[in-house]
Amino acid sequence: MASIMNRSLSVRSKKDKDGSTAGASSSDKSAPKHRFTMASLRGFQQPELSKKLFKIIKSENHAIGSYETAARERISIASQLSDWGEATGDDSISDISDKLGVLLSELGEQEDQFAQNLEDSRGVLKQIRNTESSVQPSRDHKAKISDEIQKLKYKEPQNTKIVQLEQELVRAEAQNLVAEAQLTNITRQKVKEAYDVHFAATIERAEKQIILARHGRRLLNLLDDTPIVPGDTRPAFEHAAHARQVLNDAEEDLKEWTPNLEPVHSSATGIGSNLVPTSTTSTSAPSLGGEGEEIGGQEQHQGLLEQSQQRMPSGSTASELDQPQIASNEAAYSGSGHQGI
Repeated sequence: MASIMNRSLSVRSKKDKDGSTAGASSSDKSAPKHRFTMASLRGFQQPELSKKLFKIIKSENHAIGSYETAARERISIASQLSDWGEATGDDSISDISDKLGVLLSELGEQEDQFAQNLEDSRGVLKQIRNTESSVQPSRDHKAKISDEIQKLKYKEPQNTKIVQLEQELVRAEAQNLVAEAQLTNITRQKVKEAYDVHFAATIERAEKQIILARHGRRLLNLLDDTPIVPGDTRPAFEHAAHARQVLNDAEEDLKEWTPNLEPVHSSATGIGSNLVPTSTTSTSAPSLGGEGEEIGGQEQHQGLLEQSQQRMPSGSTASELDQPQIASNEAAYSGSGHQGI
């Protein structure tokens, strides 16, 4: 975070030897970070399961861009206010407007910091989207096999391919069961994580804005607005030192600010790299064999595995059932460039 202590006590433009304005770069110091790219077209190719979250992430991207624009505009306005105050020829207005510009510029910096924190929150939501996209093929595969079985039973009830398809369906159901457990685990965990970051950033932005606004009001009280009659002369501004102290106080308050947040608790401990509880944290989870994905409370899945073992040809093992496609699918999804959306 850029703080007042890292800037001068003035945001007024300074003319250099070439006559260029040194402060002009503050308004255009950074270009918009979010631009239209070919990745924007990928929304039309999203799996059905991830389309809604894809839209949320995309909308959040536009909102972040708006905050970034507001930050740049606020900093530009601060500089313009200071320059206008100097042009009035009124010493009091000149000094106060310059100090107000410093505070307004800091408000712009806070807005930019808020946008960066929202981008972090948005990045966490992408993990849910990628997992949804990885689960969709598992659902589609299971549904496709089930449809084929129903068609054969209707047209050719004695077709021997039905038994083979039923075996494949059991495998697909086992794989999908793991993928669905992974999806619900990552969804709950990452929703809490994403909006923990989001709301913490909102609180930080609000509380720091309050600090700056209160000191801005102190500055306003230093400006004497007593009416004068024609011919009278305004007394010289006597509060220059006091105005500088207001900025120093604002700086100190920002430095001393610490978050006072109610913690967001998480029970997502003991989650393995496969996104399901490890054997040490799952008390009643049946294993899917070998390296096994452990899923608590899925007793009915054990029946699927036993049924599959009975139907599988000799030489097949139950470990063939526990190879969820989510990891490979997510890797392929990430490799296709969707992470950048």
